[in-house]
Amino acid sequence: MLLSTMLQYSDDPIAGAERAVEMERAGLDVVWVPEAYSFDAVSLMGYLAARTERVQIGSGILPIYTRTPSLTAMTAAGLDALSGGRMILGLGTSGPQVIEGFHGVPYDKPVARTREVIEICRSVWRRDRVQHDGIYQIPLPEGRGTGLGKPLKLINHPRRADIPIWVAALGDKNLEMTAELADGWMPFAVLPEKMQEVFGPALDAGRAKRSPELGPLQITGGGILALEEDMFEPARAAARGVFALYIGGMGARGRNFYNTVFERQGYPDAARLVQDLYLAGRKEEAAAALPDEFIERTTLIGPPGHVRERIAALAAAGVTHLQVNPVGTDVPKLISTVKEWLV
Repeated sequence: MLLSTMLQYSDDPIAGAERAVEMERAGLDVVWVPEAYSFDAVSLMGYLAARTERVQIGSGILPIYTRTPSLTAMTAAGLDALSGGRMILGLGTSGPQVIEGFHGVPYDKPVARTREVIEICRSVWRRDRVQHDGIYQIPLPEGRGTGLGKPLKLINHPRRADIPIWVAALGDKNLEMTAELADGWMPFAVLPEKMQEVFGPALDAGRAKRSPELGPLQITGGGILALEEDMFEPARAAARGVFALYIGGMGARGRNFYNTVFERQGYPDAARLVQDLYLAGRKEEAAAALPDEFIERTTLIGPPGHVRERIAALAAAGVTHLQVNPVGTDVPKLISTVKEWLV
């Protein structure tokens, strides 16, 4: 298992980067940089490339609707060059609330678009003359533009033609496509005991079509980490707040993918209640309505023995990258402690 973390949204991204530097020294393997309707991820990833030496730097995630596929490929190739081959391209669709509400772009054909973005990125990195005839038409055919477009290839020679691509997939069709084409999968709120029951059929269907050249599918899993007793309740409260936001508020009723995943993992009644409370503006009540069992099983909060049991369960479920969001008085020590458990 490798050890990874997701940086938090902040008005002070430099401070976040410095925390990543400290965690790298303590043994962190991968740092993910989020992007929703926040500061963009790419700027901070470039800064991290200059401030770090060893840690892999992943986008967590770049929404596919906010950039052309070719620009996404160019960005990844540029960051890979700046970081000395440490870039991970994390992709996702986000949701209609953000894509249409903030970017003003129609949210359509998410699975097909993701597949085509992956195909085009890999074509760009191979320095092919990019030609694609699908949702994305490259070059634009006559009648859709000036007719002057011609196939082009990337001017630069990428450091790697196989930059790892991870996908934050939630639905079965997207997960099947991820298991077929991507290097890694970033799920939401992994319950290892439910992994095979809920996600196994889609994963198996995708793996059956997977090229051996891609190697095994990598998977993140874990949660908020706290080992100090004084930090247990603050950490659980933080976990409840985050889960309530996503399960209750990230999307409209009937179009909240996080809520659907929560429901499918065994909590249909709680899924409805949390969403009802959150959309009614009762956010604290929504957080309190999350079952204690769910919080315990989707976090790494507790004494070392308990946390090590949870890590073992994640490993048994196929998780390859332990995702931690550390809460404590000495974060580098937390990282180094858990890193020792993974060796």
